[in-house]
This record gives sequence, structure tokens and C-alpha cells, in this order.
Amino acid sequence: MAINTPFNAAAAAYGNASKLINQSAKPATDLTALAPSNGGQNFADMLASQVQGVVDSGKTSDKMAMDMVNGKANVVDMVTALSETEIAIESMVTVRDRVISAYEEIMRMPI
Repeated sequence: MAINTPFNAAAAAYGNASKLINQSAKPATDLTALAPSNGGQNFADMLASQVQGVVDSGKTSDKMAMDMVNGKANVVDMVTALSETEIAIESMVTVRDRVISAYEEIMRMPI
């Protein structure tokens, strides 16, 4: 079974993915401005909300993929949803790696 996808739709999907990658490379907010102040979030709450965002993004892309299989979704929307999920997961893995690296650095410090 061959799927005929117009070239313009595929090009638009890759263009959207490229925009998402460029947006993720440039954080929109200064993370130092998110330091807890009166009524601010602490790190655990911020981390929990980010992990929940990755989970929600994964659920959205799974639903979009199933809709695509059933013929109810657009190819461009599916590729965009999958790209968003991939970027979110890569970001969380990077944060995890940096937290582990910081922990290891602290453990190497002399007392």
C-alpha cells in the first residue's frame, strides 16, 4: 500500500520541524528569573510540571499517529506532533544528564 503524499505537505512538515528545533535551541525565558520568590515555584514543582508536559506531548503524538493510521489526521500535523515530542524528550534527557553531572561533581568535592 503506497501513500501518496504531496511534496508540499512533506516540505511543510520538515519546515515546521525545523522551526521547532530552532525555537527549542533558544529558550524563551531566562531560567534565573524563575527563582523562587514570594509565591514562586520550587525546583521540584517546576521539574514535575516539565515531566508532565513531556508525558502529555507523548500522548498527543500517540493519538495523532493513531488518527493518521485511521486516515483522520494530516501528515503535517503528525510530523509536527512527533517532532515536538522528540524535542521534549531530548530536552529532558539533557536536563537529566546535567543534574547527574552536577551531583557527581558535588560528590567529588572535598569536605
